[in-house]
Amino acid sequence: MDLIITVLKIIIILGFLILIHEAGHFWVARLCKIKVNEFSIGFGPVIWKKETKKTKYSLRLIPLGGFVSMLGEEERSSEEGSFSEASIPKRIAVVAAGGLVNIIFAIILYIVLVAIVTGNLGTAVSSTGSFIMSMVESVKLIFTGEVTVNDLMGPIGISEVVAQTSSIIDFLYIMALISMSLGVTNLLPFPPLDGGKVLIYIIEAIRRKPLKENFELKLQMVGFLLLMTLSIYVAFNDVGRIIS
Repeated sequence: MDLIITVLKIIIILGFLILIHEAGHFWVARLCKIKVNEFSIGFGPVIWKKETKKTKYSLRLIPLGGFVSMLGEEERSSEEGSFSEASIPKRIAVVAAGGLVNIIFAIILYIVLVAIVTGNLGTAVSSTGSFIMSMVESVKLIFTGEVTVNDLMGPIGISEVVAQTSSIIDFLYIMALISMSLGVTNLLPFPPLDGGKVLIYIIEAIRRKPLKENFELKLQMVGFLLLMTLSIYVAFNDVGRIIS
């Protein structure tokens, strides 16, 4: 029973945070008149789908991510509604929306939690300010080398923390922390993260012309391979910490 409850906790947290992240990309793309081909929660085999005239919605087996597939995103297209034909500010807005939604949600949730616990919306605001600054400080430590790869925590480590929550307040606090971490990490300027894509669009704005498509794809692929290597290493570290 404990295992089932733990799995449900993890699915609820990851599923909800992925949903609002991808919804951020989706709705900003719609506002910018960009065609969204598919909105998916999860990876792997499709277990549910619904197709409309504009977009296919799907739920996939592995709830560890999601994606919003837009016309002209992977391969440039000159069709109407293409992501690649949208202005640079619009592309930046679409790409950054997911991480920003996670950060905004984390801030709102944290304010509500502190207000409930302390009974004071002033203590909640000041405490939330400290919460945000601690996250900013953590990012600084990564770039200065004071936080090493061995200190990072991946999905396995996060699952262990979620499993240890014993109350709804603890559970929601961990949700806020994970949401903030997800948003900030996703906006780091490293391909293929959303922040890396934003960096590419800023470079394009400075150069006043896009990077060569082949070069951009290779850059994304190299970044993806490095990110996967890091993820595997962090996962092994998480397992080592749990069994030690």
